[in-house]
Amino acid sequence: MTPRTHPAPSARIGVLAPLSPPGWAEAGRHLVAGLELGVREVNDGGGIDGAPLELAVRDTAADPERAVAAVDELAGLGVAALAGEYHSVVARAAAGRADALGLPFLCSSAVLDALTERPTEWVARLPPPQSRGWRIYAEYLFGAGHSRIAVAAQPSAYWAAGTRILRDFLAARGGSLVELDLGAPTPAGVCDALAGQGATALLLLAGHPEPVVPVVRAVRRDERLAGVLIGAPAGQPELPSWADLLGEEGAAVPFLRYLPERLGPLGARVEAALRERLGEAPSFVAFEGYDTITVLAEVLRSHGTRRERIAAAWPDVAVEGTRGPIRFSRTPGIGVWQWAWPPVQVVDRDPARPGRFRVLHSG
Repeated sequence: MTPRTHPAPSARIGVLAPLSPPGWAEAGRHLVAGLELGVREVNDGGGIDGAPLELAVRDTAADPERAVAAVDELAGLGVAALAGEYHSVVARAAAGRADALGLPFLCSSAVLDALTERPTEWVARLPPPQSRGWRIYAEYLFGAGHSRIAVAAQPSAYWAAGTRILRDFLAARGGSLVELDLGAPTPAGVCDALAGQGATALLLLAGHPEPVVPVVRAVRRDERLAGVLIGAPAGQPELPSWADLLGEEGAAVPFLRYLPERLGPLGARVEAALRERLGEAPSFVAFEGYDTITVLAEVLRSHGTRRERIAAAWPDVAVEGTRGPIRFSRTPGIGVWQWAWPPVQVVDRDPARPGRFRVLHSG
């Protein structure tokens, strides 16, 4: 009698992503598309030691409590590791819970420096910390002649951290930062407040599409503010809905993205596959999703699916990602294993062709 063979059990990765409002669902869709493309390619190549790689995706809707509940659920389902999340405050809640449970978490797309309250071996991160990216953004603004900058921010640990980074950078160089009340009754109220401040740039540290889109329209149409630069460092103009909603008014708004000026062969191939999958140009968030699977698949192949072995593998990672070689290290002031460093660009949409991006500065 021929012995019966059993297929190898699948390796499962839990995924957190904002897929419904008030989360930025468009970013979540790009993140999941990159993750799914990575999994498809891993499985087409034989999976993990012959076993298929699977994703268990949970919608966080930008809610930290919902994310924590999802981490608990996924840990109970036996996932080998956790991945994903775009919103920094949500990723921080998830990282803290993953650390407490002993569940490895590779954060795909959230930049808040203090991703965990204490140093941990369980968490690693692909994007650069906010202090690095936003400092590069501040360097661009200052170099372009903007030394008095206004910010209109919603209440959030993420926006507050960004404001501190910008203020400290400007203060060290004789510049200044003015905070405006984004809770003003109307976008026109924001314009009135800005008109009396003498700022040459307004940075919108708030959600998309509300309240950012109405404020952009109001500033663009206010003759008093004709010379004021609008900026959105968190990357709101990266995704197609920005151009769909604002058209020409959404051009020339500098933002941060984490791509090299020119993709290599792997990045170009993945870009084409992501474009086909999404039906539109992939954002840097989609590349972050793909690179997340590249890292985790290598770790699972080399160290197995036991959680403690995955967490111990972060310092051994050495893989080629879509945006360059990925390795993790300990970085001063950062309590998680950090890729040092992904490429950072300051980019805007070309006023002549809002569908095309211009690279303004690289760091």
